[in-house]
Amino acid sequence: MRANRMYPAEMSTQSLGKLSVNAVTQLGFKPITNAKVTIKKTTPGNETVDILETNESGQTAPIDLETPPLEYSLEPGSPKPYSEYNLIIESPEFETVNIAGTQLLPNELALQDVSMIPIVEVSSRGIRNQQTEEVVIGPHTLYADYPPKIPESEVKEDVETSLIVLESVVVPSTIVVHDGGPDDTSAPNYFVPFTSYIKNVASSEIYSTWPESTIQANVFAILSFTLNRVYTEWYRGKGKNFTITSSTAFDHKWIYGRNYFKNIADIVDQLFINYISRPGIKQPLLTQYCDGIQVQCPNWMTQWGSKFRGDLGENAIEILRYFYGSDVFINTAGQVSGIPSSFPGFNLQRGSTGGPVRTIQQQINGISNNYPAIPKLRVDGIYGPLTEASVEKFQEVFNMPVTGIVDYPTWYRISDIFVAVTRLAELV
Repeated sequence: MRANRMYPAEMSTQSLGKLSVNAVTQLGFKPITNAKVTIKKTTPGNETVDILETNESGQTAPIDLETPPLEYSLEPGSPKPYSEYNLIIESPEFETVNIAGTQLLPNELALQDVSMIPIVEVSSRGIRNQQTEEVVIGPHTLYADYPPKIPESEVKEDVETSLIVLESVVVPSTIVVHDGGPDDTSAPNYFVPFTSYIKNVASSEIYSTWPESTIQANVFAILSFTLNRVYTEWYRGKGKNFTITSSTAFDHKWIYGRNYFKNIADIVDQLFINYISRPGIKQPLLTQYCDGIQVQCPNWMTQWGSKFRGDLGENAIEILRYFYGSDVFINTAGQVSGIPSSFPGFNLQRGSTGGPVRTIQQQINGISNNYPAIPKLRVDGIYGPLTEASVEKFQEVFNMPVTGIVDYPTWYRISDIFVAVTRLAELV
């Protein structure tokens, strides 16, 4: 652990962050209503801070909770910049979930997703098999010591002629995360939605209090690295049954069950089909980086360095070119897998008509079967005030900017959740 910098008394005032909990069934996207959420401090007293209840969409209202001062997350070597809380999520028909170490930063909304397992009836006497799942969220990579990245070539030249490599860059709907090093056969594999993985990694490796352009630059780097692993089938080509690991020595830090931050999630939803390229190179670059304080990495981006360049007003591509070279540019994947219909190329809003509007109306109606707070619609292909209101409610329920406009982040989120609830309906 790094040494703490001394701060004057006036910088030691308490700040506030926000927390909202979202409880769904383990199969996904079926909200758990009236779940009890107990929030406790992680101090030795383990005092209860508040008790909340989920609404018909499985969510608690955002609550203000104490955090360290904002300044702690803006300079390296500071005391721990985030507060940690323990959560107990209970519902009569589901196994209890205990989460230790949900992280909050000042002035930001932390979103804690919880997937709950139905209680199983066992034995002829009908005894209920009440279990408790324990989730422990490890420390942030900028605060704790993690193994540094083992350097690799940013372009995998030896895979271009392989039968394993994909024909084109595709954004997968799901990736398989191996929660350990590549050769740790005891580590479990998790099937994780692609955007959820990126949000988790970004929330584990940078602070959400940093400049927006810095967050964008780091998200581009995480996306490009991950899509390189997908495109080259890097681990599957080595006989492994996963896409990527959670080891910082080989890939990025992904933490099972951790919370993420709304502003980071919004940026991921805007950028998730993009990656970093060089002229004449088909692969997404394997954009490696380090923190720049504990570990130095010439020719790679440093996280704190990207923060300071964001402070200077540089945009995301300027930050990336400073570290990776003036020839890098942002490329776009040609395909998003698992999506019933591609974004039409223009925003849908009041006054829009035609097939894309009809598609959105049909999908919202399917989602509304599980999320009744979202009003059902007449499928007429006309984007009127009722469609706008349903889109706004969808955006509110799923923590997106509430605009009433179906831009491409909203289009793909609607499609993702429609696919999830449709698959769920087929299983029950």
